[in-house]
Amino acid sequence: MWYDLAAVGAATCWAWGAILGAGPAMHFGPFTFTRLRLSLMTLLLGGISLASGGWHSMHWANVLPALLSGLTGIFLGDTLYFSAMNRLGPRRSGLLFATHSVFSVLLGMLFLQEKLSLAGFFGSVMVFGGVMLAVAFGRGKQHSKAWEHPAQFKLGVALGMAAALCQALGTFFAKPAIAGGLEPVTASAIRMGVACLVHNLLWLGGLPLARSRGAYTPRMLGQTALNGLVALGLGMTLIMLALQHANVATVGMLSALSPVLILPMLWRVYKQPPAVAAWLGALLSCAGTALLVLR
Repeated sequence: MWYDLAAVGAATCWAWGAILGAGPAMHFGPFTFTRLRLSLMTLLLGGISLASGGWHSMHWANVLPALLSGLTGIFLGDTLYFSAMNRLGPRRSGLLFATHSVFSVLLGMLFLQEKLSLAGFFGSVMVFGGVMLAVAFGRGKQHSKAWEHPAQFKLGVALGMAAALCQALGTFFAKPAIAGGLEPVTASAIRMGVACLVHNLLWLGGLPLARSRGAYTPRMLGQTALNGLVALGLGMTLIMLALQHANVATVGMLSALSPVLILPMLWRVYKQPPAVAAWLGALLSCAGTALLVLR
């Protein structure tokens, strides 16, 4: 169905966005990087919503969960994700981030009365096991030289898992907003807007972590803007479209394909194939995802 393709499209955007964002996230730091791209996309999507009349779909009943979704999934989730990326690199952080699919299943079962079959249970175990396999044994020497920092492995894993949980919470809160009639682009604008507001308040308040680590060069700003357009503008809006017709668990599982999709992208960047364990872990995770979607 088209909404399944929308969720897969979001996974593709996130995988590409991870490649595009690795450099500027390390250059600016995760707080500044996230603040810059959120500022751009809030203005862009907010303008689209105003021009298209999407803001007419806003009601307090659907705006409140959208705000909660933005705070958890974007403000916390994105910041933690790029903090993990600065320590683990885009491949490992992406694999850890994929565990948000398992959290999505659990949240859907506990609070939205979504059912999990036996196949779904085994699929969740396969997704989680595949991610752990690839994270623990899948590092190639060529990857560690550029973006991965083994000395910060434990902290990076903790940040990546926290980012995955926050992403699942973001999807969980977005579902009632979309089900309540909130237009998808408007929902994305609200989610990004509240996260952007918090980031700017922290920056204006003088929080040391919110200060930029590097200079605002045209190249880094351009890469940040491109990342925002791909990962936030297109990727997050596709997730909102998928949630119009699919449940939280299905959307979470399909969007968790990003660590599988990122492998050929990294292959192209490095000109060398990823380690065998990375492929095995990704394939196991992909098979688990298929079980969950077809359950």
